Amino acid sequence: MRSMGSDFDPDQAIDWSVVKQIWPYLTEFKRRVFLAVMCLVLAKVASVGMPFVLKKVVDDLDTQMGDASTLVLVPIALIVAYGFIRLSNVLLGEIRDTLFGRVTERAMRRIGLNVFQHLHALDLSFHLSRRTGGLSRDIERGVNGISFLMRFLVFNIVPTFLELFLVMGILWQQYRFEFALIVFVSVVSYVWFSKKTTDWRTQFIREANQADSRSSSRAVDSLLNFETVKYFTNEQYESNLYDEELADWEKAKRKNRLTLFLLNGGQALIISASMTAMLLLAASEVSEGRMTIGDFVLVNAFMMQIFMPLNFLGFVYREIKSSMTNIERMFSLMRVQPKVADADDASQLNVSKGLIEFKHVHFSYDERAIISDVSFTVLPGEKLALVGSSGAGKSTLGKLLFRFYDVSQGQICIDGQDIQTVSQHSLRQAIGVVPQDTVLFNSTLLENVRYGRPDASDDEVKQAIKLAHLNEFVSRLPKGYDTEVGERGLKLSGGEKQRVAIARTILKQPSILLFDEATSSLDSDSEKAVLDAINEVSKGKSSVVVAHRLSTIVNADRILVLEQGRIVEQGNHKDLMAKQGRYAQLWQMQQHQGDA
Repeated sequence: MRSMGSDFDPDQAIDWSVVKQIWPYLTEFKRRVFLAVMCLVLAKVASVGMPFVLKKVVDDLDTQMGDASTLVLVPIALIVAYGFIRLSNVLLGEIRDTLFGRVTERAMRRIGLNVFQHLHALDLSFHLSRRTGGLSRDIERGVNGISFLMRFLVFNIVPTFLELFLVMGILWQQYRFEFALIVFVSVVSYVWFSKKTTDWRTQFIREANQADSRSSSRAVDSLLNFETVKYFTNEQYESNLYDEELADWEKAKRKNRLTLFLLNGGQALIISASMTAMLLLAASEVSEGRMTIGDFVLVNAFMMQIFMPLNFLGFVYREIKSSMTNIERMFSLMRVQPKVADADDASQLNVSKGLIEFKHVHFSYDERAIISDVSFTVLPGEKLALVGSSGAGKSTLGKLLFRFYDVSQGQICIDGQDIQTVSQHSLRQAIGVVPQDTVLFNSTLLENVRYGRPDASDDEVKQAIKLAHLNEFVSRLPKGYDTEVGERGLKLSGGEKQRVAIARTILKQPSILLFDEATSSLDSDSEKAVLDAINEVSKGKSSVVVAHRLSTIVNADRILVLEQGRIVEQGNHKDLMAKQGRYAQLWQMQQHQGDA
């Protein structure tokens, strides 16, 4: 089974400090939070007052039961008051939840957006190693966990303990201290047992979440590579891999379920024993005349009020532990620092001429040297080609120019400005890239081209499509510009996708162009159309062309030949052929293979 990779540690303690990161999001609606807290306090006062009204009703009924003719004197007002208090308790709780709902939803929105923006700010190396499906599930569970944590930690756990202390104080003051002692012992026992058992169960919650993320990643990865699966008839192989992940998930969920049974059973035992002890003591007091029937009902009502939220507290604590596990994972993404970051005093790149300079550039990745002491200059308006065998470092130079990575040593300058001293946004705005593998969004052809400049008008988009030599293709489509291209552009051919990429770049209107093997996977006809479009868009602009097929760059102003991360030759096509060096060798090889 392929390793999915994880930093999962079942023994890792929950990091409660993430609550500090959530708290600032509550302060955006201070008035709402204050009103919600006031509703909470009033609801708890009403909740504690209900048993006293009930006691009074029962005692009055008990004194009047001897004379049926006096039943009309039953304190109807008290019964109505009891109903009003109960209704008030419920309504205050609903108002509280409504007021706090907007606070919770806004916090989820803010945090979700922050995580999304942070992920886009991370460098290429992070995204090359991520699992999209698992990552999306981590974010989804984390945001939902924040919703649960904010609502229940603020409005359930704290109020529940407030009510417990109020009830214990009333029982101690009004009746024997043993009543308060039973409540105290039962609460301490319940909380201790719930905490210990839930802490033990957390490892199984983590395992279930990890298995869920792995199975989701496996499914997304397989479906994204649908064509590859079909090419190698590996449907059963993919199904087996997915089933292995689902089997791990099933096993983890079974452990989770069995330990939940143990937790619920222990909690039920503590509650039942406490209720029985309290009612036995109250019954004894009634039989000896020290308490009335109304007092017995009051004690029973208090016990019900205590253990109902206490039982719910067990659920809340379990869910908070689970939520904290999810939040912890999501916020761990926020702690990942990009390896490529703007300097504190980063300025905006100002491109006046388009002069590109590589000065003694070195680059290593995972301690493996990729580029070694490379120096060259791209003059304003010049078309420079980078060629060489696979692994020579051609595409890496393009990624260094775009600052997907930072150089290990040396400098890359544009019009005299070190690209590490300018903002990444301004740098990337100035460079238009046509990649080897163009991935399109599952939208219309028009909107995919508009992605080059989202605020462009329809006329500007259509003009870019025309300059990219896509007009004839669009005219053959039943829906024209509104044709859906499919997920990742699967409904278009390689050449069509490349021309969409060129149209995007035209629309972006960059000062510098970078073509990263834009024609390497195309047939001759498609290649010619794409080359025409490339020549159209690169007129008068500084451009770097990373090429595998040498026939595509014979008209370049200058060609650099790379081997093992070093420049071994440079010149135009005619000069390099005359040298009979590495370039001529590559040319002859491709001619012989029929690739020219």
